[in-house]
Amino acid sequence: MSPAWFAVIALVLAIVLSVTTRINVGIVAVALAWVAGVAFAKLKPDAVLAGFPVTLFVTLTGVTLLFGAAEANGTLARLTTKAVRLVRGDARWLPIAFFTLACVVSSVGPGAISSVALLAPLAMPVAMRAGVPAFLMALAVANGANAGNLSPISSVGVIANGKMAEAGLGGHDFKVWFANFASHLVVTAVVYVMMRGYRRTQVTAAGLETTGEAPLTRAQWLTVVVVLLWVVAVVGLKYPVGLTGFAATALLVLARAVDDQDAIRRMPWGVILMVTGMSLLVGVLERTGGLDLFTALLAKLASAASLNGVIAFVTGVISTYSSTSGVVLPTFLPMVPGLVAQVGGGDPLAVALSINVGSSLVDVSPLSTLGALCVAAVANPAQAGQLFRRMLVWGLSMSVAGALLCQLLAGALARW
Repeated sequence: MSPAWFAVIALVLAIVLSVTTRINVGIVAVALAWVAGVAFAKLKPDAVLAGFPVTLFVTLTGVTLLFGAAEANGTLARLTTKAVRLVRGDARWLPIAFFTLACVVSSVGPGAISSVALLAPLAMPVAMRAGVPAFLMALAVANGANAGNLSPISSVGVIANGKMAEAGLGGHDFKVWFANFASHLVVTAVVYVMMRGYRRTQVTAAGLETTGEAPLTRAQWLTVVVVLLWVVAVVGLKYPVGLTGFAATALLVLARAVDDQDAIRRMPWGVILMVTGMSLLVGVLERTGGLDLFTALLAKLASAASLNGVIAFVTGVISTYSSTSGVVLPTFLPMVPGLVAQVGGGDPLAVALSINVGSSLVDVSPLSTLGALCVAAVANPAQAGQLFRRMLVWGLSMSVAGALLCQLLAGALARW
């Protein structure tokens, strides 16, 4: 068997394992990268390790460490509770408020999973007390968090933009964020109208009662200031995201605003391992010629005219059962230029945007972390079971909705 074919089989095996098991596929990917590179392609171990995404690793750890610190000292939870208290009396604003809040929290750094983990335990009980359908509120929270998930300073946005830059498609940070934001806004607006969320319903203050109304502590105020300065440095001054994340966290630790060990424990090490492990395996594919081979196989599924919709559908189906940030984006984004060349046409940027959107829209499924967190926040077993079924159907249908949206609009957005 040629090294290229073995590398392709190794990649397919990693994807299948990510879909069918709960194994952290990053562990398997690193092992497969070693076997494919050293045993089959006769590469030196150093040559295999050269494919390790050092810049991506530093960026991810810097960002997640900073927001692990903000979570550890209670800053994120306190700010979220205060923001929810701004919605009073009219239940129709609750889904809109939680969508917006989840989007903002996700956009500024923590990403969708942390945002939903923070908001779902608060949003679902509030929805029950206020008479808002659990399905509507769950989609508002999950889609809102996903809508901000590809901002340039969020952990998943860093992955998407970094992988696009490696494929020669860098410098489109705003379009990456906007395509993802707009698609999630559209599908959430559809379900809001379908479920008549616009109907005016008065809610008593008791129905929206939340806890945690004490003022921010010194440590939390300092965290707010440091995070705001970090955002200005990254967005306004174009400082490196990861390195400045470490610097900001160091300030908080030295000022004793947070315990560094607590912040480290809250980092998503499993996701970081998945992303870097899959990136290492894809690097071996590039060195052995397996990436071109795998791209050619994918190209047989589409034509130049249908490529945007097909790739959105394929990545959406895989992402339903797998990790978007850990498996789908690191695997498929590097293939974009080759895929366009293989089908004989298409806009590489539009294809990349389709991968981002198609793989993200399905993440509200309860088979994913976002959907599961929302279902877990419903105390009543019967209601939780009903919510699970409805979100599963909705999540699976988003693979088709994403394909249609990308086929119709991705090309226009890429040219805009």
